[in-house]
Amino acid sequence: MALRESSLQWHLIKGGFFDGLEREFEAFRKLASVRRLKKNAIVFFENDRCDRSFYLDQGSVKIFRVSLHGKEPTFFIRSAGEMFGLAEVVGGERRKCSAQALSDGVLLEIRRDDLLALLLKQPLMARRIIAVLGRRIRYLSEQLENVMTCDVPTRLLKLLLCLSHDEIAQARGGPADVPVRLTQGQIAAMTGSCQQTVSETLAAFEARGLIAVSRQRIRLLDPGAIMDALAGGDMDEGARTSG
Repeated sequence: MALRESSLQWHLIKGGFFDGLEREFEAFRKLASVRRLKKNAIVFFENDRCDRSFYLDQGSVKIFRVSLHGKEPTFFIRSAGEMFGLAEVVGGERRKCSAQALSDGVLLEIRRDDLLALLLKQPLMARRIIAVLGRRIRYLSEQLENVMTCDVPTRLLKLLLCLSHDEIAQARGGPADVPVRLTQGQIAAMTGSCQQTVSETLAAFEARGLIAVSRQRIRLLDPGAIMDALAGGDMDEGARTSG
């Protein structure tokens, strides 16, 4: 049990941003406006002026950058119940990344001045933002370490566990679905790999009985076995590729 508890680390917990902050959410909703998203719609571009933050009511959004070589490394996937576009708004800087809808969705967006005024009146919400930004810094640090020290199968399993953290907790040892649909190209962008390597690695995991893949949906058949394999370095040799 200690092994598995340590595998699901505190900084991966997503939950809802306003969990336990019902009064603060009501105050937020009164100041926010509703924006409906179509799949692939751009929420904001890198270098845009930061005049709004966003609460994702429905759908999923990827946070990414476009490199000089045209690649699109993806740093985060935001799911329903999460806020994003926070760091630059609080700091008064331009956007460091772009955000794009992975599915149809609904946003609640709040102007920067309204958000800052709300935080002065709602200290619990301000503390929640500090906690969320701290977790995200920890996550990015761990992702950098993974790219430098881990092979592709390890990076891929860690990504699947990260995306499914809350679902694994709710499943209580049973199968858990990755909550967002991702193409192999998107997975490759998030793991610093290539699409062919991701395809081969997923197939090896599926043959081993760790996952099931269907129409961009991934189910973790035995999350505990995945955590044990990661902790013990017991990766399938057939899944080991150079990335």
